Amino acid sequence: MYNATPGAGGRSALSPGTFVLVVGVLLVQLGFLVSYIGAFHHPRPQGIPVAVVAPAQAAERLDRLPGDPLSVTAVEDERAARARILDRKAEGAYLMDPRGGTDTLLVASGAGGPQAKALRRVGEGVADDQGRRLKVVDIAPSGPQDYESLTAFYLIVGWLVGGYLLASLMGVAAGTRPARPGLGALRLAGTAVYAVLSGLGGAIVVDPVLHALPGHFLALWWVGALLVFGTAACTLALEAFLGVVGIGVAVLVFVVLGNPSAGGAFQRHLIPPFWRAVGEWIPTGAGTSAVRDIVYFSGHALGTPLLVMAVWAAAGAVLLMAGSVRRREPGLSLPL
Repeated sequence: MYNATPGAGGRSALSPGTFVLVVGVLLVQLGFLVSYIGAFHHPRPQGIPVAVVAPAQAAERLDRLPGDPLSVTAVEDERAARARILDRKAEGAYLMDPRGGTDTLLVASGAGGPQAKALRRVGEGVADDQGRRLKVVDIAPSGPQDYESLTAFYLIVGWLVGGYLLASLMGVAAGTRPARPGLGALRLAGTAVYAVLSGLGGAIVVDPVLHALPGHFLALWWVGALLVFGTAACTLALEAFLGVVGIGVAVLVFVVLGNPSAGGAFQRHLIPPFWRAVGEWIPTGAGTSAVRDIVYFSGHALGTPLLVMAVWAAAGAVLLMAGSVRRREPGLSLPL
């Protein structure tokens, strides 16, 4: 005869492991809210690097505007100012014509539409205060199918999601920690194949299919492959040491912290200092910068984003292999 024990299912559902995981999910959710709203609720220009061609006194005034929206570097002429923007050493340039009544503002919307608009507002305010006119010239515009230069960010987010979902699937299907180094190496090999295919798919979508970022197919393919491999390898490593909790930590790093600090919707000089400080060191931000540098700035300043992504990839691979030889400690798993 079947004899159900009252409350048995309830006690199982409320096991200590389940409770800890639920609390962890709640904390990640609250972190998501704090991170996104904290980064985006009040964007304002803060220390945007700008080249200035103007008399010394005028350059000093620009550097001391209320709220410090600009960080000014004086240069000799328009050619030098353009070079600083295209070499990714400045985000814009203010060119004052002492003999005329019209100044020129150089911007680069390929680095981010909101930042270019913020520079325009600041420049118009400066010109109005001096009773002058302002001409705005976009010397590195975002593409006609790339509104506000947002495609780079969403491409990177898509690649990242694929990376940590692959790692999560491996953990669920085959266990979070490889039983021996050979199995860890096998996971890395499978991840590498997936990363190459994922990078290829993303490049196909943004180039020949949608024409959002045309003309850079091979470079985007391999940036995507590196990013996906690094994301997946790091997630696999976190799973090897933390079990299923490692998936949550990966989401915390790559999504909760990485997305709002990546320079997608609002660029780094428009968001608060914490997000500005961490963004370029997380694969989300490094990847977004790399894609924009490739597409709009001829690969200038590409070295640092690539190095950041390579370090994450190498660290993930090494830690996964270390986790595969680590002895399993009792009590580390969280029973569901």
